[in-house]
Amino acid sequence: MRMTGRRWLAAFLIFAAGTLSGCKRTEAPADPISRSAFLLNTFVTVTLYDSQDEAVLEGSLDLCRQYEELLSTTIDTSEVSRINHRSPDETAVTVSQETAELIRKGLEYGERTEGAFDITIQPVSSLWDFTSGQAKLPDPELLKEAAQKVDYRNVHVEGSQVILDSPDTAIDLGAIAKGYIADRIKDYLLENGVNSATINLGGNVLCVGSRPDGTPFKIGLQMPFADRNETIAALNIDGLSVVTSGVYERHFELDGVNYHHLLNPEDGYPYQNGLLSVTIVSPLSVDGDALSTSCFSLGLEKGMELAESMDGVYAYFVTDDYEIHYSEGARELISES
Repeated sequence: MRMTGRRWLAAFLIFAAGTLSGCKRTEAPADPISRSAFLLNTFVTVTLYDSQDEAVLEGSLDLCRQYEELLSTTIDTSEVSRINHRSPDETAVTVSQETAELIRKGLEYGERTEGAFDITIQPVSSLWDFTSGQAKLPDPELLKEAAQKVDYRNVHVEGSQVILDSPDTAIDLGAIAKGYIADRIKDYLLENGVNSATINLGGNVLCVGSRPDGTPFKIGLQMPFADRNETIAALNIDGLSVVTSGVYERHFELDGVNYHHLLNPEDGYPYQNGLLSVTIVSPLSVDGDALSTSCFSLGLEKGMELAESMDGVYAYFVTDDYEIHYSEGARELISES
C-alpha cells in the first residue's frame, strides 16, 4: 500500500483565536498540546485540547505505528506484504482481526461501486511514481497487463483468513487505511478521557468532539492547485471526519495532461472525469476515506448518488470550473465566519 497517499493535506485545520470574558477573574485554559511524526509516508499530527497528558499523546502515535506495521505495502514484515508476497500455491493467508476487518470493509466498497473502488489495485499502483518528481508514464503494455490482474472479487475474508482466488492478486489498502487508523486513534483517545482533539493523518482530519468552549472545529477545504493556506470553504465540524481526494496533490504534468494518483482499475490510468476533488464528511473516517475515492471514481452524478445513499454523510464535489457541488444537507456545515 502506498500510504503516501492519495491526499496530502487536502483538508487542514483553521484555528481561530478565542477570548475569555466575565466579571470574575478566571485562569486561562492550558494551551493545546500537539505531537507530529512522519508515519504512513505522510505527516501525522495529533492535538489534544482538553488534556495535558503527554503519555496519551505519544500513545496515539505509537498506535499509528502499530497499524502501519500491519497494513503497509512497503514494510516487508507487514500482513499486507505477507499477502502480496505469498507463494504461488498459497491461496489463504491468516491475518489479525484488524487487517481482516479492513480488507472486508474495502471489499464492501468494491461491491458498492461495482469495482470503481478496488483494493486489488496494487499491480497497477506499483507501476506509477508520483513522488520522485520525474514526469514519466509507465510502460503501456505493462500497465495493460497489470490492470488485468485487478479484481476485488478474487478476494474473500473468512474469519481471520484472507482467501485469494488468483496468484496474481495483490492488495493495496492505501485508499482506506488512514481512515481506519484515525478511527482507532479516536477510540484510544476517548478511552483515555480525551474529549476534545484533532487527528490529522496527511489530510484525513478526524475531530474528537468540539473545542473546549463548545464551538466546532473549523476545517478548511483547500483550493485545488493553490497554496495550502488558500481555501474555497470552511466547515464547522463537531466529532466528524473530513477526508478529501484530489487530482492536485500527488500528480505530475506531461504534455499538457495532469496525471494523478486516482487510478481507474479498468485501464490503469488516472481518471479524467472533470472533477478536481471530492470531500466527504462522515461519522467514521474509514467511510470518508473510502467514499472520497469511490465518489471521485464514479464521477459527479453517480458519486453524488452514492454519497446521498448513506446516512450522516455529506459530500463536496469540486469540478474543473472550480464550482462546488453539494450533497443534500452539506451546505449547512459551511462556516459563515
